[in-house]
Amino acid sequence: MAVLDQAPAAAPHPPAPLRRRWPRALAAAVAVAVPTLLFVWHATAYGAWEIDDAGITFAYARSVATGHGPVLQPGQPPVEGFSNPAWLALLVVGRWLGLFDHGTWFGVPDYVAYPKALATVLVAGTFAAFHAAAAVLSRRPALVTILAGGITAAIPSFVIWCVSGLENSLLVFAVVTAAAVAVRAHARGALATWQPAVACGLLAALAALTRPEGPIYAALYPIAALLLARPVRAALGCALVSVVAFAVPAGAYLAYRLTTFGEWLPTTAVAKSQGLPTVEGFAKVTELVGYAGWLGVLVGVVLVGAALAGPARDGLVILLVPLGLGLVAYGVLVPDWMGQHRFASPVWALGAVVVALAAVEVVERLGWRGRIAAGTVGAAALVLSGAGWIAAGREFRAEPVAPMCLIVVNSGYEFNAYLQALGRTEGTLFAPELGGTALVGTAIVTDGGGLAEPVMARYWRTKDTAGVRDYVLEQVRPTFLKAHGEFRPFMGFDDDPRFQADYVEIGPTPNNGANWVRRDALTDPGALDRLRAVAAEALAADAAQRATPRASCGDVLTPGSTGPIRSR
Repeated sequence: MAVLDQAPAAAPHPPAPLRRRWPRALAAAVAVAVPTLLFVWHATAYGAWEIDDAGITFAYARSVATGHGPVLQPGQPPVEGFSNPAWLALLVVGRWLGLFDHGTWFGVPDYVAYPKALATVLVAGTFAAFHAAAAVLSRRPALVTILAGGITAAIPSFVIWCVSGLENSLLVFAVVTAAAVAVRAHARGALATWQPAVACGLLAALAALTRPEGPIYAALYPIAALLLARPVRAALGCALVSVVAFAVPAGAYLAYRLTTFGEWLPTTAVAKSQGLPTVEGFAKVTELVGYAGWLGVLVGVVLVGAALAGPARDGLVILLVPLGLGLVAYGVLVPDWMGQHRFASPVWALGAVVVALAAVEVVERLGWRGRIAAGTVGAAALVLSGAGWIAAGREFRAEPVAPMCLIVVNSGYEFNAYLQALGRTEGTLFAPELGGTALVGTAIVTDGGGLAEPVMARYWRTKDTAGVRDYVLEQVRPTFLKAHGEFRPFMGFDDDPRFQADYVEIGPTPNNGANWVRRDALTDPGALDRLRAVAAEALAADAAQRATPRASCGDVLTPGSTGPIRSR
């Protein structure tokens, strides 16, 4: 790749009079507020829904905030069953401040309100970074921000995962802000200086502590500096500074991981069997093109190509660097079962701002006929893309994936009621879902998916289901066992003679599932009848929650509660 020449630095401008700065500040605030409000409006379509995996981090946040350390449940050993320590830290702070896991905000449970409010603030910060970059690249930064933010806020994949309770909004904020820092530094002729190098390195470290693929963004500043900054020696030196700024906090957390958990990787990464890049993996990137809309992507590519011949070229090149890194990360990661392109959030935001900048830049150079033609094609592309997004949003709204509150009801409340029916205060549970179970359950959970159980994670890494059965039936020997869907035949417990000898079915559950109890836990003749009476109520509670999959499940998620299920 040919090294791009550095554009001459613009002559410094004297500070604008106060009466001229106020309108600019107001315009910037409006430009950020408009897409933020669109984001909030779009988010309301998904109600109080949060993904069950978010409940895992919620449970860890509660344990850390209450002094039990990084454990899934009090009494369990430390296991890194989370891969988002920076997001976890924000949840811990929220709990310390009484904003999270305490009660309600104006009638809305704070386990719903706080993560979604936090995501909204971070999305607004992302749109502010759009404006910061556009302010030095375009004569119409407010228009660019509204257009880019509006497109981002219209994409269901982006909104769904930002309000899922997971860390997507924090990752996007870190990456887009780092790109804006580099863009503004280059516009001042100061890209090869230590300040932007350090800032970009620290923001890349934040990304690395937010998502497992975050370390890839440590390459953002070095690539941009080597492409655009002069002299080359200064660019190399600052690239090294940026890498060091990244490595210090990222390395400190790695040292903490090794001393606390004794592992090089979080348990989640081990369980998911993340391997080397494959051709098939990168083929997934074409799915993003289909989701965004083929015509929209084609128009965007043409606009960006035309804009690269204009004065905003270098800034667009800088923004294209993290966009490319995001696409690489998406291709490398193991496909995600949760749908709606969970790992693509930075791609949507960066793609939108790149296309918006290019569109405004190119259209400004056209005559009125060209503007009409460009506007017509652009409007057609947006309509076609929008139709696809509306369909995707409606589909997800009708059947949101793995609602945390459903797991609270059918794995937390239900098994608490089973324990009470047996007259026990403690027990163990093997189940495929973890978040809602850990938040309210008193039974010590062995994670069937291996995300928070190192032995299970190693079995999952090699898909050794025979090893899982041996471990569960010979060593864990859980009081209760739950299986359903594809998990049930994959695990193969039903056909294992040891399982048939040791366990009795309490009753069937939706999605071809069932719950079982150890025979030796049935210490009196009426115990199984009591469990089955609880199971009948639990099925009704499960059905009610499934009928309202975007609803919450109580003002406070209290360990030991049975919610709407009466114990026997």
